[in-house]
Amino acid sequence: MEGSPGIGGRSGSDGSRAPPKIPPAMEELQSRLQETLDLLSSQELRSFRDHLKKVEPRVSQVKLELEGRSPSGLARLLAKQYYPPAAAKRVLVQVLEQLPRADLLPRWQSAAADGPVIPRKIPKRSYDCVEGELDRYDLSGRRKAFLMCVKRNRLGAHQDVLLMEDWLGQCQFENTLCIDPDKMELLGEITSFRDGLNEIKDDIGCCLVALMSHGEEGFIKMKDGEKVSLEGIFEMFNNKNCPALQEKPKIFIIQACRGERRDSGVETDDEPMDSDDGSEKRRLPTFSDYFIIYPTQADHVALRDPRTGSVMIKAMTDVFKQYGNKWHIADFFTKVNNRVVHREFNLRNEPVKVSLVMESTLTKFVYF
Repeated sequence: MEGSPGIGGRSGSDGSRAPPKIPPAMEELQSRLQETLDLLSSQELRSFRDHLKKVEPRVSQVKLELEGRSPSGLARLLAKQYYPPAAAKRVLVQVLEQLPRADLLPRWQSAAADGPVIPRKIPKRSYDCVEGELDRYDLSGRRKAFLMCVKRNRLGAHQDVLLMEDWLGQCQFENTLCIDPDKMELLGEITSFRDGLNEIKDDIGCCLVALMSHGEEGFIKMKDGEKVSLEGIFEMFNNKNCPALQEKPKIFIIQACRGERRDSGVETDDEPMDSDDGSEKRRLPTFSDYFIIYPTQADHVALRDPRTGSVMIKAMTDVFKQYGNKWHIADFFTKVNNRVVHREFNLRNEPVKVSLVMESTLTKFVYF
C-alpha cells in the first residue's frame, strides 16, 4: 500500500519514508549551534556535555551518548531539545559561562528573544585544526608562583601586586610574595622558593616568577638601587639547578625598564641539521621550557601609571577577564601586546610607544 503525506514525512518514489522536514528557523538554529560548538576543543566539548546535564530542562544521558558525541550531532540534538531560539540562547549562555568561553558569549547574549542574529565569524583557534589531543604540558600538579615587587618610589606598584595576585589566583597558582627586598633578601627568598620546588619534585606542574621593579638591560633593581642579574635568576631554575622543573614550564614575567631609550613611534600610511639519536641516555639542554616576557624592548623604558599600575600588568588582567584561559601563553601575550602596541601613551608630554618582547624555549603548549 502506498504511503500518504503526514507528520512522519512522505514516502519516496521507492516506497521508503523520507525524513521529516525541519522548519527553516530550527535549521538556522542548528547551524548557529554547530558554528559555536566547532570552536570548542575536544576537552571543552566534553566539559560542555557535562555541564549540559545540569541545565533544565535536562537532556537525557542516553540521548547525549547516542546523538551528542560530535559537534554536528550535539547541535542537532540541542536544536530539537531547546527550540525555539530564545530557549537555546539561555542554555548556551549558561553552559559557556561555566567553561569559561567568554569570547563566545556575545553571539548568544545579543540574540533577540524572537530569533537569532547573524553572528560574526570567529576564526578557529590553531589547535582546533589539529587532529587528536594537543601536545601540551601536564599542569595537573601544583602551580607555584614567586611574586617580587619593589613598591618604594614606584607609584602604582601596589595596584600591580593586587592585579597579579588576582590573576595568579584565577590561574590556580600558590603564591609566595616578596615585597621591597634588598639584594640579599631577594636572593635568599628566591633560593628558598627554588629549593622548595626541588623538595616536592613529583608534585610540581608549573613555576612562574614575576619580578616588578626599576631596572636596566639585564638587571632588576632592589629598593636600595642594588642590581640583581636577571640571567642569574633564570639560571637558578634551569634543568641542572632545579631538576624538579625538568620538562615543565618556567614562566618569567619581568616588569621593569631595560634602559633609558624612548620610542616616540612613527606615523603610518596604512600600508635540517645532523643529529645523533643513538645515545642510550636521554639528555636535555641546560636551558629549556622557559618562557620570558618583558614589558619593553632592550634598552628602552617600561611604562607604569600611578593610578592603574604598569601598562603590561593591567593589559594582562584585562585580556584574561575578557577571554579567560582559552589561549596558549604565547598567544595570550600576543593579544596583550596587541593592546599595548595600539594604545597611545605620553611621558613628560611627549608621545612614547612600547612593545612587549617574548623569549621562549618551550617545547609544548601552556594552557592555565
